[in-house]
Amino acid sequence: MTFQPNPGDGIVVNGTAYTVGQHPAAPGVAYAQAGRQGIVYQLIPVNGELHEAKALKVFFPKFRIPAMVYQSEHMGNYREIPGLQVSSREVLTPERNGDLIAEYPDLLYAVIMPWIHGCTWFDVISDQRNLGRSESLMLAKALAAIGSSMEQRGLAHCDLSAPNVMLPFFSEVKLPEGAAAVELVDVEQMYSPKMDRPDVLLAGSPGYAAHRTVHSGLWSAYADRFAGAVIIAEMLGWSDPAIVNRAWGESYFDQHEMQTPCERYFLLKKSLGQRWGTRISDLFGRAWDSQDLSSCPTFGEWLIALSSVSEEEVVEEAPAAAATAAAAAQEDDSDESGSERSREVPAEIMASLGIEPGTREVNDNVVGRLFHQARDLEKAGNLSGALEIFRSAYHFVKKDSPLEVELAAAIQGLEEQLRPAEESSNKGIKALLSSRKFMLSTAAAIVILAGSAITVNQILAEKAESRQMDAQRLAEQQAQEKEEAARKQEEEARKQQEEAAKKEAEAKKAEEERLKAEEAKKAEEAELARKEQEKSELQAKYEKQAKYEAYLASLEEKKKKQALQEKYDNQAKYEAYLAQLEEKKKRQAQEEAAAKAAAKAEAERQARARAAQQAQAAQLQKQRSQNVVELVALYNKAYNAQVAGNKDRAKNAAREFIALYNKDKSYYKTVGKMSSRLNNLQQFISDDSHWIPKL
Repeated sequence: MTFQPNPGDGIVVNGTAYTVGQHPAAPGVAYAQAGRQGIVYQLIPVNGELHEAKALKVFFPKFRIPAMVYQSEHMGNYREIPGLQVSSREVLTPERNGDLIAEYPDLLYAVIMPWIHGCTWFDVISDQRNLGRSESLMLAKALAAIGSSMEQRGLAHCDLSAPNVMLPFFSEVKLPEGAAAVELVDVEQMYSPKMDRPDVLLAGSPGYAAHRTVHSGLWSAYADRFAGAVIIAEMLGWSDPAIVNRAWGESYFDQHEMQTPCERYFLLKKSLGQRWGTRISDLFGRAWDSQDLSSCPTFGEWLIALSSVSEEEVVEEAPAAAATAAAAAQEDDSDESGSERSREVPAEIMASLGIEPGTREVNDNVVGRLFHQARDLEKAGNLSGALEIFRSAYHFVKKDSPLEVELAAAIQGLEEQLRPAEESSNKGIKALLSSRKFMLSTAAAIVILAGSAITVNQILAEKAESRQMDAQRLAEQQAQEKEEAARKQEEEARKQQEEAAKKEAEAKKAEEERLKAEEAKKAEEAELARKEQEKSELQAKYEKQAKYEAYLASLEEKKKKQALQEKYDNQAKYEAYLAQLEEKKKRQAQEEAAAKAAAKAEAERQARARAAQQAQAAQLQKQRSQNVVELVALYNKAYNAQVAGNKDRAKNAAREFIALYNKDKSYYKTVGKMSSRLNNLQQFISDDSHWIPKL
């Protein structure tokens, strides 16, 4: 039996009773949301509050994987991380939920977890809903804090996209105090060093997946960096109406535009720089131009940059004045070289970075903490991890400061260890000559040679005696030398032939190398021509972008003139929306009243049907009682006729008895001695000599 519940249907899971919720926008339809891997139903506890509702995720057959049990048990360790509330999961297994799965086979390896109230970031984009500056900053900080906490534990969502980012901040349901403003859902693809690689990998969602890496699927500790950068940029940009109006549709970017110098990228980067500062726009540019996911900014970098942004609204200025103010701000920043500015940082953000609350110098403390963390990783032997953290911290130190010099030295040292230089033979000789051991050996050899001059004469005398013996051996060797000379001549001739063949092969090899060099030169020239072509195309794009920015500047004045009219239009639309909402409420009330009336009519009809059925049963019982009396009378009539000697009359009475009996045979056989009367009368009809007994 397939699992297709209706609103109000009851279900008991692991000893807790739930009812299926009703969709708020479609009365009479179960509250369900379909995704790529399955359907999620809302379950409301019978004894509990609405904010305690659960989500029952029923997977499609392809994704019903037994390993989900181990994965969910491991993910339970992360339920305390803000934004990962859905990590608190229970899997329905044949061992614990056999009866329920037997009734609904679709629930095999289904997951029950907390229901996240509120809309998704996908809903905000699709509805083109403008956000205030404080709302944009708060959502971006919350997402960056979640990503930073996950990265510190080696975790990654691996399918970060607008539909999977929930916003309880906009929920109409009253949530407990301390609830996260942003929550992540669909965590079945989550990466962890302690979990096995999933059988089926997703390649990211359109509008958020880096096109250079989507072909092989996403499952690594860096999988969320690019998509997270795009969503954070969208959240910040959604406080700018120009960005909202330029959205592609279900996401700001079209998938075909990802990591290309498209118009939407330049518009969003410019808006981020003007409204949030160059540090934010530079982080987004680093992610957009990255060649791999590990080169994208970490969530910690995003969180540090967002913590230094003011929540106060920026007063809009004329284009020329705004440009002047921006230039002055840049000059002040360059003169001060990142001077210390006291800012109050939310406690939850400081806690996610591991910083003790109460300090006002956020950036320096964070950089110091990153520096010590990298040193700990270096001592533990994790050089690549330490290098990554050093590089992240390097972007936030003051220029020409002692900490910058120390970080640069640490980065260079780790890079040399991870990429050892090739040692040449000359370096080996120099090392030998400069070594202490070689110098001591040389000095000892000089001392020995100086002392040997005393024994030279003795050695010469001994050699004179041995010369005579050497002359005898010389004569014997001469004969052998003649033979050896002949053999050497033959060997020399053979070597000359081999040398000639070798020279010929070398000449052939030199010709091949020359041809290869010519081909390489041609390829290099072609590559230079291609790069020149790309450079010219890029220059054309820049010129086109400059023209587009000039066009935007010309539209700015026109937009200001239309601002007041748009305000009135928006007010009118809002009033029309309120009227429409009131009409919808009235219509729903009428529909509910009609439904109640229909239910009452149905109850009355069923009551009448039950009354008629009861009356019919009483009538049937009455008729049966009368027939029993008549059957007894017919039997007595047949008996009296036989006693009187009138067999024909007795047979007629017997036949009437049998006919009436057969009309309700199943009932009469259970009454008294009716079966015995029937048998006696049947025997009498077949044999009139049979005597009917008196019963």
